[in-house]
Amino acid sequence: MSILKLKPSCKDYIWGGHRLVEEYNVEYDGDILAEAWELSCHPDGPSVIMNGPYEGKTLQDYLDSEGMEVLGTHCRRFRDFPILTKFIDARDNLSVQVHPGNGFALQNEGQYGKTEMWYVLDAEKDAFLYYGFRQEISREEFARRIEENTLLEVLNPVPVKKGDVLFIESGTLHAIGKGIVIAEIQQNSNVTYRVYDYGRVGRDGKKRDLHIEKALAVTSRVPIIRSGSEYPHVADCDYFTVDKLDLDGRLTYRMQGTVNDDSFLSILILDGEGKLSCKGEALSYRKGDSFFMAAGSGDWQIEGRCDALLTTIREKASPVRVGITIGSAETAIGLVNDSQQIFAMRTFPTMPEPEAFIDKVARATLDLLEEQGVPLDQCTGVGVGVPGTIDRRAGKVLYSNNLRWDDVELVRKLGRVIPCPVRIANDADCAALGEAVAGAGKEYSDVAMFTLGGGVGGGIILNGQVFEGGIMGGSEVGHQVVRVNGRRCTCGRRGCLEAYVSVPALVRAAKEATGIEMTPEEIFCSASEGNKDLQAVIEQYEEMLATGIVNIVNMFRPQLILLGGTLSGYAGSMTDHIREIMERDCFGGIHGMIPEIAVAELGSNAGVIGAANL
Repeated sequence: MSILKLKPSCKDYIWGGHRLVEEYNVEYDGDILAEAWELSCHPDGPSVIMNGPYEGKTLQDYLDSEGMEVLGTHCRRFRDFPILTKFIDARDNLSVQVHPGNGFALQNEGQYGKTEMWYVLDAEKDAFLYYGFRQEISREEFARRIEENTLLEVLNPVPVKKGDVLFIESGTLHAIGKGIVIAEIQQNSNVTYRVYDYGRVGRDGKKRDLHIEKALAVTSRVPIIRSGSEYPHVADCDYFTVDKLDLDGRLTYRMQGTVNDDSFLSILILDGEGKLSCKGEALSYRKGDSFFMAAGSGDWQIEGRCDALLTTIREKASPVRVGITIGSAETAIGLVNDSQQIFAMRTFPTMPEPEAFIDKVARATLDLLEEQGVPLDQCTGVGVGVPGTIDRRAGKVLYSNNLRWDDVELVRKLGRVIPCPVRIANDADCAALGEAVAGAGKEYSDVAMFTLGGGVGGGIILNGQVFEGGIMGGSEVGHQVVRVNGRRCTCGRRGCLEAYVSVPALVRAAKEATGIEMTPEEIFCSASEGNKDLQAVIEQYEEMLATGIVNIVNMFRPQLILLGGTLSGYAGSMTDHIREIMERDCFGGIHGMIPEIAVAELGSNAGVIGAANL
């Protein structure tokens, strides 16, 4: 199904009327219907699918089954479904209230804050709503007026009529007045701090709760300058973009559009009737209907007579991402901008106990964002590179010999503190991705990287994405056999590439040849000065490394081979010999495609940048 028709969740708040039933075709049996949550994945009121194979299921059920990919690439930065759309019928005045921003709400309420927009569907004569303050007031005056019930004296009343649009950013004190019907597009949140309620009592006969301390903490106390529409849109912000569709049924009877891979499309019918179609499927619509179309649905068409609000999600403006690399000795946290530059970094020793250490990483991440003045809603995601076997889908470190971790739920534990999407991958995959997007491989879409250090890691990037294969764990280029029944590897097998081209393997080979334990720098220096034994050691090293590279080239046909890690500083002297072996042994030889070979450029920053791009 390319078009999902939704049934709203209904709310009978005491200030509501009955117009949504009478005029907007909402099916509801009660006497009071204040709000109809038309497009909602919020647990307080999920909307239900009315057609197709998911009929009777909630929209959240659909997302759980189909995957968050149906929301589009622009929604990857959201931990949950990003928006909630509703109709509101205010028979009486709503309470004066304020919504917190993301940072405060996520830390105090466990859900996003709320920025919203109102489209006025109807308003009685002389109807108005409150929108911020008449003039700036102090926190002390704000608190005093709440206590004295004189708050209305300093609020800004705004007369409204049908077709008016107001944008209510989080932190704006506001209240819908009686006699107004509104279509609202908002962040997916149900957090409201009430500060004034006209002395009303609830159904239990008690005055409804106020949330004064929290409201004092989040309210902007300066006047709001009301702007016009966010031309060319009705409303446009980082959380939603809303456009108005008008078909009069005569001169303008039909409109066509495309739902691409960037974002889903929500269509809220404000008036009229007609037909909505996509990929040979057609559904009738009428006033009050709500439809959802998944990202990538393709071309669609609407015809008839209608007013409608079309909501999509645009790309985040000036996003910041967090990249974290956890090493056996040191952990690094970096903030990465949309130019793939690290503009802030923090490092500290890695701790052995995972529970306490993960909590420290999470809180250090939040501290770094705060130090740099980056609000949480500007952070589009956190990526973590970890040595070992990773289940990216489950967000787990299955096993890390370096860290002595076993079955650690890293994403879940970080997510308890960091209110952003969190993704993890093997650290070598992150280094490869970092070089591919910002380093020596940025001009290539297919890159294979070998990291030559205490072990041999690596990553394979195909079509700009980390190659994981069909099972968890990703690629382990260091554990391919290059000599049958060869040296024992740390993994327990014999003849692995790591047993021949890691730093310990090189040091051991040099000692076997000379009887002297030497550093890599001493080995390469002595060989360059004519030491025949060490020249033979390095020649064998190059042959073994080239054999591993050839195996990867023959399987994946990358455009570029990158050498990184501790030994990459000496790679420049080895690449000519390795290239000769590649030309000799790669399938097709010089008649085939021999990839370029280069040295990684970013050093330890590659892992941070790659993690930030997960």
